[in-house]
Amino acid sequence: MTLFSVSRFVAVLMKEFIQMRRDRVTFAMMIGVPLMQLVLFGYAINTDPRHMPTLLEMADDGPVARAVVASMKTSDYFDFIGTVTSRAEGDRALRDGTASFVLVIPPNFHHDVVRGLRPSLLISADASDPAAAGAAVAALSGIVQTAIDQTLDGPLNFTAGAPPPFSVTVHRKFNPEGETAIYVVPGLLGIILSMTMIMITAVAIVRENERGTMEALIATPARPLEVMLGKILPYVMVAYVQTLIFLVAAGLLFSIPFVGSAWAFFAAFNLFVLLNLALGFLVSTLVRSQMQAMQISFFLILPSVLLSGFMFPFAGMPGWAQVLGNAIPATHFLRITRKIMLKGAGLADIRGDIGALMIIMAVVVLVALRRYRQTLD
Repeated sequence: MTLFSVSRFVAVLMKEFIQMRRDRVTFAMMIGVPLMQLVLFGYAINTDPRHMPTLLEMADDGPVARAVVASMKTSDYFDFIGTVTSRAEGDRALRDGTASFVLVIPPNFHHDVVRGLRPSLLISADASDPAAAGAAVAALSGIVQTAIDQTLDGPLNFTAGAPPPFSVTVHRKFNPEGETAIYVVPGLLGIILSMTMIMITAVAIVRENERGTMEALIATPARPLEVMLGKILPYVMVAYVQTLIFLVAAGLLFSIPFVGSAWAFFAAFNLFVLLNLALGFLVSTLVRSQMQAMQISFFLILPSVLLSGFMFPFAGMPGWAQVLGNAIPATHFLRITRKIMLKGAGLADIRGDIGALMIIMAVVVLVALRRYRQTLD
């Protein structure tokens, strides 16, 4: 017998190619994952977000104030979406995510500039995401100088010297030190729950199919919804343990605050966990092996990491990527955890994201129940 036979080698090689062709899920993953990463990293990821939603509290409508607003608009960093009439209204918009910046122009601003009193403009910034707010804040000095050059000429030219005739005070809210961990760690909880809940549920159900124990379950009078709830609810306790450990460790190791409503967090957490478990149940209806279940779970988790705003600023993504991101449950849960833990949000501040999770939940449950069959193929 020869040590190496080309014919035997070719036979084994052809057998593996045939097996690869039959395993369509694995073959699709080998092609799909690189393509997804290429598209997302090439087109969707942008660490220099522009067109940040900005509100205006304008107590003075003088030429200098209008020039500052016009310069901010032309900079592409700020998109003015409306006005507010009080500091509390602006803070509420920053807390619930409606706006990323609030520009406050104080009363008598123009007259104080002319008189040489050096008044101050106030920019309140949602600094919970340092990357998203940093570039826009850094551009303010150039924006202000442009407004000065365009407005303070002619009779007002005497005010355009050094020091500048007015200053800009930036109030970084929710993360004044710009610490990355303050922003990343609360969002990490959503990614951890997504990874574990989807994969554990899918693999557990598929394992029963492989072992044949699902046949006995199918033979019972249990309805699809009953089977679905009975299979996923035990893993809710796993999520509770994970979250408790995570919150304690985040507070002890990184000093992550929790300043919002515990009840709001409790409601959103339970909804998100059930949604991910339902996704795991749906995955189990699409595959035939534990390996395929893990592959599909990874395929679902990858967009959650890249498009949810966990690693890269959501505001910096193009419109189509934001549409896809808003269809991902982790996107809304990340916003909820950051609003509650960092911004002191309550249930009223997260109702939009709660509503989005409920809609996604309804769709996933309906599709999963439709896919579930009472008999084995």
